[in-house]
Amino acid sequence: MTPTTEAMATELQWIPIDLLDRHPDYPRLELPAAGIARLAAALGSEYPPHLALRVRRAGDRFQIIGGVLRHEAARQNGLTRVLARVEDFETDLDLLRRRYQELRDAPPLADADRLPARDAVNHLIQFNRSYRTHLEGRQVWEADRADVIGVALAETDRLYKVWDAVRDARCEFYYVTVRRQALKRLREALGDAAYGTAELPPHVPAWRFREAR
Repeated sequence: MTPTTEAMATELQWIPIDLLDRHPDYPRLELPAAGIARLAAALGSEYPPHLALRVRRAGDRFQIIGGVLRHEAARQNGLTRVLARVEDFETDLDLLRRRYQELRDAPPLADADRLPARDAVNHLIQFNRSYRTHLEGRQVWEADRADVIGVALAETDRLYKVWDAVRDARCEFYYVTVRRQALKRLREALGDAAYGTAELPPHVPAWRFREAR
């Protein structure tokens, strides 16, 4: 709680009317007197929640981004405070800026169409995880080969990350940003040449670790 606002049980806040300013981009230069008079008559002695303003912080004050007429009506009605919802656009803008930076060099979503279907990828990933469980068991009862099996485990996990990126990129109900980030991870894992030809590695490393069988 601050001197300028009194937090309520909902998202709304009480804000002193003298701390509110019209947003500089508000289009109307003149406010309709008749409309303001009708609003003032409907307000009563306590500002109602269903007429809450939408505001943003501007230093120690607040700018109205929705409800300029209601604010003026409350002032004319002699109210000293109004209910408002404070909207934090800076947080949203920061998120958008981060997403822009993350996706600035990400591949286009159309690249996902060159990858295997998601259902098929799910089966390959399930096999990868089963194979990893199998190797973990062998690492316990084949202690003399633990080093070799450990290398196979590490390679299995690396391949899992590759195919997990493929799955995320092919998941049509994911956000576009998530899918493009997955394509970016995939390109970094494969390298530009392999990514350009959609040349994917196997889903388990048995081809490389025959001695671990």
